Amino acid sequence: MRGLAGRLALVTGASRGIGRAIAASLLAEGARVIRVARSLEPRVAEREVDVAADLGGDEGIALVVAAVGDHGVPDLVVSNAGGFALGPLEAEPAATLDALYRVNLRAPYALARALLPRMRERGGGRHVLIGSIADHRAFAGNAAYAATKFGARGLHEVLREEYRGSGVLCTLVSPGPVDTPLWDPVDPDARIDLPNRRSMLRLEDVAAAVVWVATRPPRVDVATVQLEPARSA
Repeated sequence: MRGLAGRLALVTGASRGIGRAIAASLLAEGARVIRVARSLEPRVAEREVDVAADLGGDEGIALVVAAVGDHGVPDLVVSNAGGFALGPLEAEPAATLDALYRVNLRAPYALARALLPRMRERGGGRHVLIGSIADHRAFAGNAAYAATKFGARGLHEVLREEYRGSGVLCTLVSPGPVDTPLWDPVDPDARIDLPNRRSMLRLEDVAAAVVWVATRPPRVDVATVQLEPARSA
């Protein structure tokens, strides 16, 4: 029997990149998966539900919470949806921070606030927040992005304290650079201040970490998982 057979998982930002890889890996482990993204077409299949929602606004959050409620209390919530920006402080307007805040921090906050109490009432579950190396290390050109990711790490730490002993276990998965379409406009291979794409983590590396966390027995609490590309000699 696969490790997540019969479990209900929610994955946000699941139409591409890391979120899509996570959703596919959870499905392969036997889970029923609710995928959320703005670009998805609404769909209901035997073990897959696609929800089209913009998590940057309250209407999108409400839509996701209602869709989850139609299928029960989730055993696993993976808050992965996020935005990215790269540029020096003086070149990035406050509007950049506003936009990243809504998807990188406010959306995970709102979803946790709506879903974690239900999981606690049911008696258990896991909340996995996808962070970044930028949630614990400072890099030039990351002011807006890092502000939201450091904030998300703060949210995670508080959730761990508030839900300690409840059966709801909270994990922060913080990957280093991952080769995703987010890098396409940046073209890191053409810059000496950024890692080249060949040296980056792969989507399946992050997905495997999430599956590993999700398949631990309830007695195992995983606080954080930090992934970085291995350095060559």
